[in-house]
Amino acid sequence: MKILIADKVPAWFSKSLEEAGCTVHVDPALDGPTLTEAVRAHDPEVVVVRSTKVQADQIEAGASLKMIVRAGAGVNTIDVARATARGVKVTNCPGKNSSAVAELTIGLLVALDRRICDNVADLKAGKWAKKEYSKAQGLRGRTLGCLGLGNIGREVAHIAQAMGMKVVYWDPFVPADAAPGFTKVETPAEVAAAGDAVTIHLALVPATRNLVNEAVLAALKPGAMLINTSRAEIVDKTALVKAVQEKKIRVGLDVYWTEPGASDTAFSDDVATLPGVYGTHHIGASTEQAQDAVAEEAVRIIRTFQASGEALNCVNP
Repeated sequence: MKILIADKVPAWFSKSLEEAGCTVHVDPALDGPTLTEAVRAHDPEVVVVRSTKVQADQIEAGASLKMIVRAGAGVNTIDVARATARGVKVTNCPGKNSSAVAELTIGLLVALDRRICDNVADLKAGKWAKKEYSKAQGLRGRTLGCLGLGNIGREVAHIAQAMGMKVVYWDPFVPADAAPGFTKVETPAEVAAAGDAVTIHLALVPATRNLVNEAVLAALKPGAMLINTSRAEIVDKTALVKAVQEKKIRVGLDVYWTEPGASDTAFSDDVATLPGVYGTHHIGASTEQAQDAVAEEAVRIIRTFQASGEALNCVNP
């Protein structure tokens, strides 16, 4: 079986597949047209990606392509509809990077409350501002609102609860009796109104695109915190800019509406430069622990497919 890996993976990943009798080609720099040419040239049966996009051109170029493995959870970077039309299975590795994303979410929460990034920047600039940075409210006893209580949202909620926070959540697929200790509300706006901080842990699907809109953001308390480590498009960008400017909400972002390609280094985003906005480089799932766990699941998916034709975690069965 021919495998094309178009992203960075742990060193042992390729060796494990080769030991299973696969022919493996790895090129983390592939993207767009170069990925299309590589798919055409190597004619793989399986393509493995992390953040690299697999769109119609790449899918059509694969004469022997049978499966695309997303070494992560979300599949919004893959043209699932075109893959389905071509009979190509799309699989993912859900839940394997939950701890990593949850840790970054909590890190952003604490950083926003204590303005850690501004503290560091002022110290590096030779400015001592203890009086200013001693004004943090603290998190114990405050309320965290979770939009989405899946693998990541639930882990974030448990950590926040252990820190002494109250948790409210909105998730139409998680009933109240399945989340003891947390309070379920009926709408995203209710989460926004209740939370001193709100964190987003939803998949990007048509129903969640711009879910956090002007009405939801208007329900936030002045000075509240909003954290998004899921997908940028879940938040209405124009409405977010307005909320930051008018309500002085503080924002932690790990995802953006326009992100550079795998080999690009320049970045520009008007939200990321606003006062009170802390940004990281879409690194939520990028710990060694998470990458190893995801890679192990990707190997399991490929080996199972090789042995039986079954596509584990298939999102377009």
